[in-house]
Amino acid sequence: MGPAPTGEQLRGASGGPEVIPSLEGTGKKGKKASSRKRVVTGSQAENLLQPVKLSRAELYKDPTNEELNRLRETEILFHSSLLRLQVEELLKEVRLSEKKKDRIDAFLLEVNHRIKRVPSTSESELTDQAWLPAGIQVPFHQVPYTVKGSFHFLPPAQVTVVGSYLLGTCIRPDINVDMALIMPREILQDKDLLNQRYFRKRALYLAHLAHHLARDPLFGSVRFSYINGCHMKPSLLLRPHGKDEHLVTVRLHPCPPSDFFRPCRLLPTKNNVRSSWYRGQNPQEDGKLEPPTPHYNTWILQDTALGSHVQLLSNVLGSALGLKDGVALLKVWLRQRELDKGLGGFSGFLVSMLVAFLVSTRKIHTTMSGYQVLRSVLQFLATTDLTVNGISLCLSSDPSLPALADFQQAFPVVFLDPSGRLNLCADVTASTYHQVQHEARLSMALLDSKTDDGFQLLLMTPKPMIRAFDHVLHLRPLSRLQAACHRLKLWPELQDNGGDYVSAALGPLTTLLEQGLGSRLQLLAHSRPPVPEWDISQDPPKHKDSGTLTLGLLLQPEGLNSVLELGPEADQPEAADFRQFWGSRSELRRFQDGAIREAVVWEAASLSQKRLIPHKVVTHLLALHADIPDNCVHYVGGFLDALIQGLKETSSTGEEALAVAVRCYDDLSRMLWGLEGLPLTVSAVQGAHPVLRYTEVFPPSPVQPACSFYEQLREQASLLPRLDKPCPAYVEPMTMVCHLEGSGQWPQEAEAIRRVRAAFQLRLAELLTQQHGLQCRATATHTDVLKDGFVFRIRVAYQREPQILREVRSPQGMISLRDTPASLCLERETRHLPLLTSALHGLHQQHAAFSGVARLAKRWVRAQLLGEGFTDESLDLVAAALFLHPEPFTPPSSPQVGFLRFLSLVSTFDWKNNPLIVNLNNELTVEEQVEIRSSFLAARTRLPVMVIITPQDCKNSVWTQDGPSAQILQQLVILAAKALPVLEKQLMDPWGPGDIRCSDHPWTYMMC
Repeated sequence: MGPAPTGEQLRGASGGPEVIPSLEGTGKKGKKASSRKRVVTGSQAENLLQPVKLSRAELYKDPTNEELNRLRETEILFHSSLLRLQVEELLKEVRLSEKKKDRIDAFLLEVNHRIKRVPSTSESELTDQAWLPAGIQVPFHQVPYTVKGSFHFLPPAQVTVVGSYLLGTCIRPDINVDMALIMPREILQDKDLLNQRYFRKRALYLAHLAHHLARDPLFGSVRFSYINGCHMKPSLLLRPHGKDEHLVTVRLHPCPPSDFFRPCRLLPTKNNVRSSWYRGQNPQEDGKLEPPTPHYNTWILQDTALGSHVQLLSNVLGSALGLKDGVALLKVWLRQRELDKGLGGFSGFLVSMLVAFLVSTRKIHTTMSGYQVLRSVLQFLATTDLTVNGISLCLSSDPSLPALADFQQAFPVVFLDPSGRLNLCADVTASTYHQVQHEARLSMALLDSKTDDGFQLLLMTPKPMIRAFDHVLHLRPLSRLQAACHRLKLWPELQDNGGDYVSAALGPLTTLLEQGLGSRLQLLAHSRPPVPEWDISQDPPKHKDSGTLTLGLLLQPEGLNSVLELGPEADQPEAADFRQFWGSRSELRRFQDGAIREAVVWEAASLSQKRLIPHKVVTHLLALHADIPDNCVHYVGGFLDALIQGLKETSSTGEEALAVAVRCYDDLSRMLWGLEGLPLTVSAVQGAHPVLRYTEVFPPSPVQPACSFYEQLREQASLLPRLDKPCPAYVEPMTMVCHLEGSGQWPQEAEAIRRVRAAFQLRLAELLTQQHGLQCRATATHTDVLKDGFVFRIRVAYQREPQILREVRSPQGMISLRDTPASLCLERETRHLPLLTSALHGLHQQHAAFSGVARLAKRWVRAQLLGEGFTDESLDLVAAALFLHPEPFTPPSSPQVGFLRFLSLVSTFDWKNNPLIVNLNNELTVEEQVEIRSSFLAARTRLPVMVIITPQDCKNSVWTQDGPSAQILQQLVILAAKALPVLEKQLMDPWGPGDIRCSDHPWTYMMC
């Protein structure tokens, strides 16, 4: 399974069933086909992948020593040859070529020369910045502005390349090279640790460099940016001029000498930002200590340890190509999940240090392959919670080193470097690490399943937040978080983070929401987009302009429908805390067991309203505890619900109406089971209508005919509409299949069976009227029954009738079995359709969001005027695949995220070379699925363009035999590929997506 390009035309082959030709392109004319990969070029199999056919000599040729060694390595280091080939091809794509490395090295050499030629400046006070040329701004928020100390510029004492480029682990497409500029000791002073003096000198150093390098014709772009989103540590970005502008970005990082600052002053328990300076308050009185500044101290330590970290990674990775490959694969894994972005992201540097830690603990060996390194790291992340038990690279037993408990008290995630003083995960929040753990568990489950498309799902499938989480909320404007910091009394955190109120409030807010959402929440994640780089003549972006804070909620289906938050009993001490947490929403209630408890009850009458209870929880808690009003919380969870609401429904998406119809069907089924007087007993009653599998877009409403609108025809027991009254409402019949027990009295001819079935239809109507008083109308093929305002169409079925329709008698009197249109149609309607309806009904019982996802999918397809090409059953099965095979995601818990994944699946699935296997009830084993894929390639030209396989239909894809055509499928793929990014952009817009039904883009338009 893999993504297929969407821009090339799918067309049918002439003279046979329509097939999808290869989307990979054809070779040059006249080029001899390879014996290892042959493509049939007939009219019916043009460019389709076919099983490899080898000659007898090729098949039994002895393997060479090189082939044997490679097979042995594959068996030991990989779990399949296919996976090895995929990994090798991916690494080729993301690695830098030697030619580009040479060009980058030449550019780095020139950068080094330019930096060392930058002239010095005379000494001046830090607050006297008149020496800066006009048009150059200091890339630092100097608040408060007054600070002690002096500064003058001197060329760096040393310029070294650090980071992934030096180690050979950087990956494309964005190549960044980090250069550390060791500032001379003459610039710095011992007390530069205090009150942001070091960071301001660092910013002035970059400003002076920027002024001189911007005038050099070597550089096409000279701009400022933040390192991993940290506003205290700007960097200078240099890009080449001319055609190499996009070749590389060089990031300059001024650093102090590694031994300049005393480490004991930078422990997580120390304070280096005085309250009297930062807040303008008097010195601490009454013996109160200054609050520690662990993050501030860590950012200084990071600069001092750049060289030692590079040396450590160089020693560990060295010539171990497998370790480097593993680091590159892990970076791809992080990038696809957007885990390495912004402040607090799980960066590639952290992954590299984690590999070094696992090597030191002998959980990874230097001889391992990149795939084994990937598995080992994911296994460690999935089973190790660094928010509870930290880890350390430090082997020293020096008693002067801080204890691990000191770091755990100051930081949510702890991973110490070899010095034992620097927490590498200081900026990583608990929510981010739990998200990394969650993704690692999903990835390990995917790798352990050993599916053929595991590589594609693990490393090639992007997981943006809007598609990975059930609900998403945006906090805007960010300036409201400043008031939240005041309400939550986060002055120490603001002092530690240099006034960054977003970082200061993030941890307390996520903890607050996790506590409030409780059993409804499986995972809460946050996303802060990277602050864009800015021109050297501009002021640095303010905190309120650094994008939008977005939170993603992965919901727990089991607790999603609960409307009650049950608190402690009224006389327990915890009751006061419960009331304080929930405020006015908390109230005393008496329960059936006689207990009187504190409780919170949320008003929700329908399933769609229950799905949005998290919205009420979030807005209530943020307003109560953080002074963030409702209009500052943009909650994206039910914007698509209006598309599946009926004209008279405003609070429900139809699940309740569907449930009413299903209950009525269950009552009628019990009546059929209990009928007395039938010649044969009923052996099974099965539904065969979209309503009965919860996938009808607009469920039928019960209709009771008004007598004043009709004339009664007594002799026919019918009602005739009056000509002077409005047209009566149309009630769509819901098909049911009633199977009768087998008997030797059944005739063996098709026409005789039809007549016997017609007699059963008449008898069925008679008995239902006599025994249950139901209005019935019988025909030769079915019986319509009016019950509780619904019309059910009962079809009597005989299990051997399809087989009898297959019998073909030759002129010689011989009987052979052959599929006929009549037999296939009857088997589909009386066997396949009831089984499918039953299986999807069960799927809805397991996943309540299935109904909404399937109905949204059908609504969209029909709004694109493509509904005629796709059967209801085929679209229902595509929606079911999202729940049965959700990898690399979890099953959707909301219709919104399910619909986005539907668009993604339709637009990226390789319909030409793969069948969509929907393993209903998990009946197909892994071996059977492999066999299905193999037989699919052999029979591809005889199959429809869209092949959907189920356990009851492993070969023929009965639900797509009559459509879609190649052109219709291609149109659907193109429309889904266009609609997905547009819809995701609308839903991720913090100021609201507007009316989804009236989008300006035709491929997202949904009819009102």
